[in-house]
Amino acid sequence: MSDREKRTVVVTGGSRGIGRAICLSLAGRNTKVYFNYFSPADPAGEKAAADETESLIANFGGIAVGSSMNVMAEEEVALFFKNILAETGRIDVLVNNAGITRDKLLLRMKENEWDDVININLKGTFHCTKAAARTMMNQRQGRIINIASLSGVTGNIGQANYAASKAGIIGLTKTVAKELAQRGITVNAVAPGFIDTDMTAVLPDKVKEVMLSQIPLGRPGKPEDVAEAVAFLASEKSSYITGQVIHVNGGMYI
Repeated sequence: MSDREKRTVVVTGGSRGIGRAICLSLAGRNTKVYFNYFSPADPAGEKAAADETESLIANFGGIAVGSSMNVMAEEEVALFFKNILAETGRIDVLVNNAGITRDKLLLRMKENEWDDVININLKGTFHCTKAAARTMMNQRQGRIINIASLSGVTGNIGQANYAASKAGIIGLTKTVAKELAQRGITVNAVAPGFIDTDMTAVLPDKVKEVMLSQIPLGRPGKPEDVAEAVAFLASEKSSYITGQVIHVNGGMYI
């Protein structure tokens, strides 16, 4: 098996939810998956979730390595990628999935609630994309997939910070796709709608009912629905697709 057949995949925010589903969808016997996790509020719980992701992938015969890393901190990001390169020498796929919400109406939103969301969701994507792009340019090959959101396209009440961060990710995706295309690197985004995750589980039932009423397919999405779209964009089958936003929302945005 040649080195090019051994893929190195990096997924941010891979310990649970959509990130875990993405790790599982990209895992394989010829692939090593690296992912990060970060939760100052519950480090032990996040570590346990990361361990579970590693175990699930090992059960399928794959290899996954989880590391605590703050995507907001450029130095931590640089070290994270440096360690990966020291082990594998390449990065074939980067999925920027790490993200948070701090929902609140604009007039009630505090500056730190704005900054936290922008810094993790958008700045984190910037840091990781920049770190991976250097290696991919030398390889003249790579796939970068950014997880955006329906909110970044349509806006959403109470999510000025989140919607702005995801709209920024879409703009970043299109720009970087143009900058890296000549080096054989594709850059795309996947924009989920209402997906059944820990993040949406805390929403009030009335909010969920309203959202479900707006979905023509009549059900929330599953993390695996998003992961399959990511897996396609990470594959050779998508080699002529770049700068695009793939919507995974059951028809909410038509």
